[in-house]
Amino acid sequence: MLKTYGLLGLIQLMYFKIRTKFIFSNARIIRFPFRLRGKQYIKIDKGFTTGFNCRLDAFNVKNKPEPLISIGKHVQINDDVHIGAIEKIEIHDHVLIASKVFITDHNHGKYSGNDGDSPKTVPDKRPLYSSPVIIEKNVWIGEFVSILPGVTIGEGSIVGTMSVVNKNVPPFCIVVGSPARVVKKFDFDKNEWISFKND
Repeated sequence: MLKTYGLLGLIQLMYFKIRTKFIFSNARIIRFPFRLRGKQYIKIDKGFTTGFNCRLDAFNVKNKPEPLISIGKHVQINDDVHIGAIEKIEIHDHVLIASKVFITDHNHGKYSGNDGDSPKTVPDKRPLYSSPVIIEKNVWIGEFVSILPGVTIGEGSIVGTMSVVNKNVPPFCIVVGSPARVVKKFDFDKNEWISFKND
């Protein structure tokens, strides 16, 4: 470890490990700065690891009794990840999230249908609308990805860098783009990723 981090880096790592235990006792390591709001509405399982400058926001505006953010075993989020919930965000076991990823289950205002909010309304005065987000086990999310309300990302899928995920992702797929679309699926019979054509 000394070779990897150097003496000062190793001291810093030890400091982070000690400080981690005061925030989430079963987390592996939280690197600081780390921003946390609504800790009582956040459930973290063992082995949680963060990069620098991550942010978890849980606002219980609906007075829900269960956790708003649930993070499973051995989840790793890298630098500058922001996760914000008012209803439910579940991240299952062994999910890996790259840097600068945004995950939200809510939005200020409604922008579809004939009952949408007016652009003349002050944005922070518009009602909050929410829908749960679920990220199943073994998902890998690339850098600069945004995951929007109401999305489920299926087991073992990969979200390519800079994608905007606004609809469900099937299990064992690779999605890319804005909006994200499936480009490959894993064929378990052939044991390889197969290109997928969207209609």
